[in-house]
Amino acid sequence: MSRINPPAPGPPTPGGSGRRLPLVMALACGVSVANVYFPQALTPLIADGLGITPSAAASVATVTQFGYAAGIFLLVPLGDRLPRRPLVTVLLAVTACALLAAGLAPAAAPLMAAGVAVGLATVVPQLLLPMAAGLAAPDRRGSVIGTLQGGLIGGILLARTFGGVVGEHLGWRAPYLAAAVLTGLLALVLGLALPTTAPAARDRYPALLADTVRMLRTEPDLRRSALHQATLFGAFSAAWTALALLLTGPHYRMDAQAVGVLALIGAASMFCAPVAGRWVDRHGADRVNTWCTGSVLAAAVVLTAGVAGGAPGLAAVALGLLLLDVAVQCSQVANQARIFALRPEARSRLNTAYMTCSFLGGSAGSWLGIRAYALLGWTGVCALIALAAVLAPTAARLADGRRRRGGRGRRGRRGRRGREESPSAEPVPSQTGSAR
Repeated sequence: MSRINPPAPGPPTPGGSGRRLPLVMALACGVSVANVYFPQALTPLIADGLGITPSAAASVATVTQFGYAAGIFLLVPLGDRLPRRPLVTVLLAVTACALLAAGLAPAAAPLMAAGVAVGLATVVPQLLLPMAAGLAAPDRRGSVIGTLQGGLIGGILLARTFGGVVGEHLGWRAPYLAAAVLTGLLALVLGLALPTTAPAARDRYPALLADTVRMLRTEPDLRRSALHQATLFGAFSAAWTALALLLTGPHYRMDAQAVGVLALIGAASMFCAPVAGRWVDRHGADRVNTWCTGSVLAAAVVLTAGVAGGAPGLAAVALGLLLLDVAVQCSQVANQARIFALRPEARSRLNTAYMTCSFLGGSAGSWLGIRAYALLGWTGVCALIALAAVLAPTAARLADGRRRRGGRGRRGRRGRRGREESPSAEPVPSQTGSAR
């Protein structure tokens, strides 16, 4: 079991109170996570600039996501063991150096190695989310998570606009170099803005990792949320990774900038995340997730019309991507609100287990999306998205079945707290600062 530290006494640090802190943290989530996603819009430019195939260039985005998943598993548990403010600033500094190395890479192999390093260190959003959940009042946890998730969504989607537009005008190296500067500045800002919090546990690093894996077995709600989101995020990644190939291919013959501009449409989903958080606070995660899976299936049907080409096909692609983005991001809010209510002293480890599964699903989706496009074209990618929408609730039902078989013992050990009915039912330990 984890050894829990007492909460840190004292007043909030500057910028750590009121409604400003969630907004600052949301901005930090967006800027930081963009480093994982802007390479998706650079695939054709990297292929031309380094003289490699489009599939090989697309692997840069894929290995960056694999690095992100590895970083979440290996580094985010430290958020329960170390003070988060210095941990966040150090990781941002490492990310800035890796981005600089990627922007100066002379060939595909060094670029991929730097991409892995960028993914490993760009885990700051996954440290800030559990931090915000701990600072928020129980009845506002979903809303605060939704605010940060809105920033995260904005970073994910606008990253492609940033990468496509800047890369088209200044070359594929320019987005990496600009991101290195922005990330370095972000390290300075968060070093001043974040409140001081005491570590929640004293466990050694191997014990933190072991507990992270163990919770996937012992926490059915965590397992259910992780499987559900991994499946939907795989569909999301498959669509966006294959999109550059569709738009620059024979159906549309557009340039990389078009991918970035199209991402602006999906950026509207960032405004839905805070709303989804309020829905979770009122109605629970299950109801929100049911709507999300149905919307992903509808998005797959709409996206299929993209093979028609021309203005009608492009309009269908834009509408389908918007629907897909809104559904996947609202599902993320619902699932994270549910898991953060499970064990307040282990929120970073809960988030580690959840996000590792999610981004492994995203990385697999990127890989499968490229293969589906190579074999069956855009229709194959849409079929993959539809399959994910069908599998997501199936995975959740399998987790529920295991809970019904073994959940009585867990409830007997940990009490009847009604976590499944209200994801915000847990008390929040006092910490320095407030995310109200």
